[in-house]
Amino acid sequence: MTGTNPSYAACLNEFYALQKFGIKFGLSSTSALLDRLENPEQGQHFVHIAGTNGKGSVASFLAQILRSAGLNVGLYTSPHLVRFTERFQINGREIPQDQAADLMHTVMEVFDPREPPTFFEAVTVMALLYFARRNTDIVIMETGMGGRLDATNVIHPLVSVITSISMEHQEYLGSSLLQVAREKAGIIKPSVPVLTAASQPKVLECIQETCRAQDAPFYRLGRDFRARMRDSRLFYHGLHAELKAVPLGLSGRHQARNAALALAASEILEDKGFLVSDVSRRTGVSQTVWPGRMHLMDGRPRIMLDGAHNPAAIAALAASLRENPNYRRLILVIGIMADKAAKPILRSILPLAGQVIFTRPVYPRAMDPFQLRDQAERLPSRNTVIPSLPKALDTARAAAGDQDLILVTGSLFTVGEALSYLDPAAWAPDPA
Repeated sequence: MTGTNPSYAACLNEFYALQKFGIKFGLSSTSALLDRLENPEQGQHFVHIAGTNGKGSVASFLAQILRSAGLNVGLYTSPHLVRFTERFQINGREIPQDQAADLMHTVMEVFDPREPPTFFEAVTVMALLYFARRNTDIVIMETGMGGRLDATNVIHPLVSVITSISMEHQEYLGSSLLQVAREKAGIIKPSVPVLTAASQPKVLECIQETCRAQDAPFYRLGRDFRARMRDSRLFYHGLHAELKAVPLGLSGRHQARNAALALAASEILEDKGFLVSDVSRRTGVSQTVWPGRMHLMDGRPRIMLDGAHNPAAIAALAASLRENPNYRRLILVIGIMADKAAKPILRSILPLAGQVIFTRPVYPRAMDPFQLRDQAERLPSRNTVIPSLPKALDTARAAAGDQDLILVTGSLFTVGEALSYLDPAAWAPDPA
């Protein structure tokens, strides 16, 4: 990565300063900013994705399918691993720093100083303006948190996707699974088709009831479209498409579910006039790359990075490792955020580890690694606390043999810092 644009660094610092306003649910601030910018979201085509886990993977699968079909595809995701510019991509390329600086400056010019936006509201408006300026054919947008009152919910999509739903962000989304489901179902719009991989009866009932109230067609994985893995290949029986023995670009059995949602979304988009062939679908899911998700680094010892940060995600990661135990010993390097459920996360992954190193990324919300170790119910005999993530990685690499696997997990912030340390040329961090 080349040197940092000074204007970009200054604007980025001003944007990050908005984090002091915390998280505010509601669409009024986002809508007001868009009004002042002459509503760049109007006239654009969108796919909207909500859910607890899998949003980024579904979005990346779908973006690659549509790129393979020759479309000009925008992708908006959060959070970023290392660089702010990762959040805004067109055809797999991050926004250039000079364009990011120009957009941030434009958005800041319409701030109301009496009611400044939150960081995520400002970033979402910036994304909508960017994709409008670049005349994308279609934009895939991932919610930040929840759905109903998430800043991204100002869009009117062609299809809405709800991945899986489990307990998360209870202080914002509610203390029961049904309350969380209602927030996620808030992205459902009148007459807009809805796809879901949710499986819990109460959650499905909530989504179906919302679809009926909005007269929105409802499609469910396992009933209306299906997917299974056999010999590490995907077999997909869709709404009208059929794919057999397709290799997936993303590792893990749980990625079959995410790929199926993306494939079904591409079928609905085809019904709406977008030319997407089965060749594009096959090519797209096999070429998808999404860093930080069962991400294997080059070289020895082998290092896998996975941003699993809640009990459901870490359980899926553990299941994938059990199914393909192609390592002699697992050395676990783990750092999580203080607001996460540490005990169930550790309960799922610690039994696989022959050695564990508790650590933390340089991030205010990171849990103290000594407190993290205290929450472990059963520890392998080889365990230690190394608060510095770079030192933790060095220790793991020194201990690992050629047949061992180092797993870095617990948070996307942990994974992002690890990427910057392990591959600074490709993952140089922002200046702010």
